[in-house]
Amino acid sequence: MRPYGRRLKSARMKGRWQGEARAATGVAGLDDILSGGLTRGHMYLVEGEPGAGKTTLALQFLMDGARNGEPVLYVSLSESAQELLFGAYSHGWDLEGVEVMELNNIDLTHDADSAYTVFDPADVELDDMLRSLREHVERIKPKRIVIDSLSEVRLLARDPLRFRREVLVLKQYFLQHETTVLLLDDCFGTSNDVQIQSLVHGVLRLERLANQFGAERRRLMVLKLRGSRFRGGFHDYRIETGGLVVFPRLVAAEHRVQALPGKVLSGVGNLDELLGGGIDTGTSSIILGPAGSGKTSIATMYALAAARSGDNAAIFLFDENIGTLLTRCRALGMSIDAAVEDGSLLLRQIDPAEMSIGEFVEHVRRLTHEGVKLIVVDSLIGLLNAMPEERMLMSQLHEMLSYLHQMGVTTIMTMAQHGLVGHMASQADLSYLADTLILLRFFEAAGEVRQAISVLKKRTGQHERTIREVRVAPGGVQVGPPLADFHGVLTGVPNYIGVREPLLQRERDERSEPQHA
Repeated sequence: MRPYGRRLKSARMKGRWQGEARAATGVAGLDDILSGGLTRGHMYLVEGEPGAGKTTLALQFLMDGARNGEPVLYVSLSESAQELLFGAYSHGWDLEGVEVMELNNIDLTHDADSAYTVFDPADVELDDMLRSLREHVERIKPKRIVIDSLSEVRLLARDPLRFRREVLVLKQYFLQHETTVLLLDDCFGTSNDVQIQSLVHGVLRLERLANQFGAERRRLMVLKLRGSRFRGGFHDYRIETGGLVVFPRLVAAEHRVQALPGKVLSGVGNLDELLGGGIDTGTSSIILGPAGSGKTSIATMYALAAARSGDNAAIFLFDENIGTLLTRCRALGMSIDAAVEDGSLLLRQIDPAEMSIGEFVEHVRRLTHEGVKLIVVDSLIGLLNAMPEERMLMSQLHEMLSYLHQMGVTTIMTMAQHGLVGHMASQADLSYLADTLILLRFFEAAGEVRQAISVLKKRTGQHERTIREVRVAPGGVQVGPPLADFHGVLTGVPNYIGVREPLLQRERDERSEPQHA
């Protein structure tokens, strides 16, 4: 009969937990990582060094419960109530509905029925503190509890075995009360934290990384979450006024949209011919060339053409400011002011010294959900130079491009090369990331420095193998006929072997208007 009784109890517990809702953390990005939040009625460990944002996250967790009408309790072992309230005020919070139990700097004669019950951990036994905690739980019957911090309990316990036993007792106690508990801990990377990780239902680690230049980076990782799916790996986050903002790691496989085939046209006929009819919708392209060869102007021309055709576009600027881009476009006769004003073309100036790659990818994803169909990144070298300490940057860019492809968003990136004429070199080989590779070069002809354009690869279709002259000047972008009468254009100093003048005229021919954007 006893084995049957155990099976019956197990069946009841299984039905109970399967129908249980999750407790949202109050941080939208973290809830996305956790597939909706934390499973209720369990104990979780949040570990990280001071300043990583543990207290901020804990308060957001409790305030979310208070907004839903749940009784919540914050047990403070290291901070005073005034410090806690000051931190809350800095985020614009008033902690209404959050009851605080403070355990420091007040003697035992304090009224146990007041809003704050306080003891000095250095003067009392651990048993007294835990007994006081249970009294508050019995009185308030909270659905959510935060204990800040576990390090103080570890110091009072002194012995690792007793510390583990007391945590296990707390776990069983809160499990009976169906309370969701967050344990905050400053200690990790030692054998002590491994022991606690084995006891709790889930572990969340917050990290703060100091760069050699620029703002510090913060990232989090879910180390474990029993019986629940979650998005693994590191996820960037920021602490802003209003709390933690988490940027979940992008997984392209989670986003699949049936994109319609089509072409993105530049508005310059010869350029579209060079590309086999245009850039295919949903593909990624890199415009490669030395500084001043026209990469940004051509990329902006595509963004403007998309905006004029009814597809919203966005340009992310890493190397120059928005004012410079607007001034240059006006000088070239392809002003983007009207498109910017009506919202069909969005300009975003990125300060990468203050932004992580995860936050940048989140900006891209948000614009995609808002209906943007073409994105320009100017430039990849600016992104790489500004985020040199970001690990696995190439993998994250590859995942972002895969996501944009699956969402049917066309991506155009610019990339500068070292040198001006002759031999060219790139800081990094990123050509494998793109479906289409457009090459720009300077060359000398007729006593002038001119520019050439060619398409080196196009995965999604045929393209011309010719080299054409391109000119970026007032009136727009002009693309000439193939430079068939020149040999060695890509070397920078070609040989003229023809009998006719194939170069673009510096002045417009009255009989044939040049094509421009």
